[in-house]
Amino acid sequence: MANRFKPLNSVLIKPTGPDCNLNCSYCFYLDKAELFNASPVHRMSPEIQEEIIRQVIQQSGSNVSLAWQGGEPTLMGLDFYKRAIELEMKYGHNQSVGNGLQTNGLLLNREWAAFLKKYDWLVGLSLDGPADIHNHYRLDKGGHKTHSKVENVAKMLLDEGVAANAMCCVTSHSVKYPEQLYNYFKELGYTFMQFIPVVETDKEDPSKAAPFSVSAVDYGHFLNKLFDLWMADFQNGQPTTSIRHFESVFHTYVGIQAPECTMMKECGTYVVIEHNGNVYSCDFFVEPKWKLGNVMHDRIINMLNSKKQETFGLAKAQLPRDCKQCTWLHNCYGGCTKDRIKDPRDNRNPRFCQSYKMFFKHADGTLKDLAVQWQQQQHDLREQQKYGNTYNAFDDFMNQ
Repeated sequence: MANRFKPLNSVLIKPTGPDCNLNCSYCFYLDKAELFNASPVHRMSPEIQEEIIRQVIQQSGSNVSLAWQGGEPTLMGLDFYKRAIELEMKYGHNQSVGNGLQTNGLLLNREWAAFLKKYDWLVGLSLDGPADIHNHYRLDKGGHKTHSKVENVAKMLLDEGVAANAMCCVTSHSVKYPEQLYNYFKELGYTFMQFIPVVETDKEDPSKAAPFSVSAVDYGHFLNKLFDLWMADFQNGQPTTSIRHFESVFHTYVGIQAPECTMMKECGTYVVIEHNGNVYSCDFFVEPKWKLGNVMHDRIINMLNSKKQETFGLAKAQLPRDCKQCTWLHNCYGGCTKDRIKDPRDNRNPRFCQSYKMFFKHADGTLKDLAVQWQQQQHDLREQQKYGNTYNAFDDFMNQ
């Protein structure tokens, strides 16, 4: 274990557990309420909040990030996050601490925006596209459409100077509209986009995927069209929009480990902390089998480096023979283990294997050309650094 020690670089925190003010048809986390059925309402206590932040700050290095997610994390109220900043300052030791908030946006207002701007929080706003696409699955508890409210919040965040990304779930419905989605976000001003393929087991027939799940072929076509749209907006050899999946893939073409755990050879590089302090291996595996402990009794760094977490992480590499012999293995490593089956140790073919093959056959030549350009630029920047220019070559290439 000593030579496999994992530093504590990030944690995902769920202060309201599975509680949410929406009732999205495809949400996998609402059912987690069954794990915490002692109370119908789930909220993190001040004691657990402080213990999490104390441990994260004290057990991490020079850089650490805390991602606040749900459910819907804004149900905690703004004062909870103001206190989080106070605690980070209390326990901080000359380090960089980043905070992110993933939200459906319904409770955000200008007071929230002022706070998020002041402390430089990154907001991931769940927005599935224009009204007809977003409202297909994203309804509130009363079955009402939510698009107009979320779009107004999206505009408000940008007006207030908040760093915000669009997080779009790709379903069997929205997968048909890659161009409409891309152009909608771009016209809205959201040039940083993340597209997340949705696949869940059908509750009535566990041998099948739920009806809203996106198929491998459809997702492959979606990625190809989206890639072409992304490339068409390059100016002077530089991207003008950011699509997380493509940028993660690009890392693998220049010999750098992809930042997304879904594209790493092994996973288990972070932990999830629920509202009651329970710690789990992964956001998609919050279940008794993968419970690592509780922050009130165990150290986060030890749970991250526990035997159980190691077993969980190594399971990602347990792929079928076809995957291990695939030309594109080092570019995807089978994708996310949740897209195989809910037990990550099951090595059946990844659901999106065909999607990735379609995408790499389509984009490989272009990505290789971009890699050559980047490597040349990196060489040129090294020369410039001799004269005091020290900015990061990869970030410069991908974010101009």
